[in-house]
Amino acid sequence: MNDYTPTPDRRYFVMRGRLWRLSNPSLDASTHERLVHRLLEAKRAVHDSKDSEARLAARVKVDAVKRALGERGDPWWDDGAPDYSRRRALDTPYAEWFTREAG
Repeated sequence: MNDYTPTPDRRYFVMRGRLWRLSNPSLDASTHERLVHRLLEAKRAVHDSKDSEARLAARVKVDAVKRALGERGDPWWDDGAPDYSRRRALDTPYAEWFTREAG
């Protein structure tokens, strides 16, 4: 299985065996693009920060944008399914799919 393979329900992608939440698909394309641009700027600010205060401020921005994208915070789906983000795929209901895909 290649990294960034999306789960069949497209809620997560798999990277190094862990599930990471995908962006909310109900975001319109221009909003998604704008937020991704802001996320990249914030990540650059984390990398380029000269001190811990600047780094913390940049990380707060990264978190805010990831929440706006739906990648953090409350799940963007509304069917009551739990959030398995950051968990090993093998320890979730996606285990059978993951094993088959990685096979």
